[in-house]
Amino acid sequence: MPVAIDSPVADFQVQATSGQQVALGALKGRQLVLYFYPKDSTPGCTTEGQNFRDLHAEFAAANTLIFGVSRDSLKSHENFKCKQEFPFELIADTDEQLCQLFDVIKLKKLYGKEYLSIERSTFLIDKDGVLRQEWRGVKVPGHVDAVLQAARALNAG
Repeated sequence: MPVAIDSPVADFQVQATSGQQVALGALKGRQLVLYFYPKDSTPGCTTEGQNFRDLHAEFAAANTLIFGVSRDSLKSHENFKCKQEFPFELIADTDEQLCQLFDVIKLKKLYGKEYLSIERSTFLIDKDGVLRQEWRGVKVPGHVDAVLQAARALNAG
């Protein structure tokens, strides 16, 4: 069942860069930003990641961890993270466990062909593991600033 605002997010355990296992239950006490993006090293995804990178210290000050999520492999993620100097981990959701939980796989069209892909989406989870805000169909410009404002407000509340 997909997540819903003001409801607890089901615990999950997934592989991330730097050899990390990310388990929601182990992150209690910290706010969490999960941002889903279609593909490593593409223009929009690179810009979005760079925006999160550039505001990483402000998110940390708001007690908020950041994780990028796509269906790319760990190897692809490690290269992308290294090249862009991301100070946060990328989750390799190759089995689409998180994509299904957050209902981000959507039918898209490109040059008349239909295909399934991740809809750019961001989710803010509070320190108790409850989904507090979501952004779907994200446009990159200004998005990370809006997420940071929400994270700060949630942390202050």
